[in-house]
Amino acid sequence: MKALVYNGPGQMALEDRAMPVVRDAGDAVVRIVKTTICGTDLHILKGDVPSCTPGRILGHEGVGEIDSVGAGVTSFKPGDRVLISCISACGRCDYCRRNIYSHCRTGGWTLGNEIDGTQAEFVRIPHADTSLYPVPSGADEDVLVLLSDILPTGFECGVLNGKVSPGSTVAIVGAGPVGLAALLTAQLYSPARLIMIDLDDNRLAIARQFGATDTINAADAGAAERVRALCDGMGVDTAIEAVGVPSTFLFCQDVVAPGGVIANVGVHGAKVDLHLERLWSRNIAITTRLVDTVSTPMLLKSVCTHRIDPARLITHRFKLDEIVAAYDTFGHAATTRALKVIITP
Repeated sequence: MKALVYNGPGQMALEDRAMPVVRDAGDAVVRIVKTTICGTDLHILKGDVPSCTPGRILGHEGVGEIDSVGAGVTSFKPGDRVLISCISACGRCDYCRRNIYSHCRTGGWTLGNEIDGTQAEFVRIPHADTSLYPVPSGADEDVLVLLSDILPTGFECGVLNGKVSPGSTVAIVGAGPVGLAALLTAQLYSPARLIMIDLDDNRLAIARQFGATDTINAADAGAAERVRALCDGMGVDTAIEAVGVPSTFLFCQDVVAPGGVIANVGVHGAKVDLHLERLWSRNIAITTRLVDTVSTPMLLKSVCTHRIDPARLITHRFKLDEIVAAYDTFGHAATTRALKVIITP
């Protein structure tokens, strides 16, 4: 089969690889129908994720069709259409029983990281019964790909961890796909202000279309002061960091109000300064999280009933044999205006 293989920092190639096979009773082999590229894949290519070693097939998102299953799989059979979760969960260990699927003792974020992933024609999914979801009849499979990762990530790591509530004020720093997913799902809680901050005016315009009440270019002089001014000079109740670089985490520290929450979503590959000399007395909380995907069933219903409409996040489509070009397009979003790219084998 064809697969996109990580060969070390800055190196990747579309290669011929052996098809995956069922290894354990709970496995399913899935034929990929749709997949995509995540910002985390770009972090891997930068060398920010040492758990992903050279030779790994990348990708942790997708929709597919069951090709074969192990003897222990009871919820799916060959031919079933499935949504692939970016997190594999056994459903039985101590972490899974606490709904912390991302730290499953035999799963977690393994796809495209510690085991071969979804940017290929076929993928092996461990713990299939608890890591796959049936595709509802008539659902738009391009849109469902966004439920593999970015929607639950923006919602769980940003909105839920950030304690967004009716009437609250929210700043989302980073208008990439995950930041925009946080923007879409934050509206389920009716905050009074949703302020989007980014360096890209095109993405800020998209954020306004998606429901941002205010947008600010981070390059503008006094951007943090402008955020605070929108909130009676106090700052925001929730600051969601959705990039993963030192400057954006520092910006969140500058705009969070006393009693507020900084919800980190971004993947950080370098150390970040924490200014406790300013924050120690301000009653703030800082949260971190790797998505657990516990919200996927709820979000799946919300998307299928059009309560959330993430379809506008899809900007480009490629075939699998064009995936290197797709990475180039996604990695140069400032010029290509890419958000999410859909890749079809």
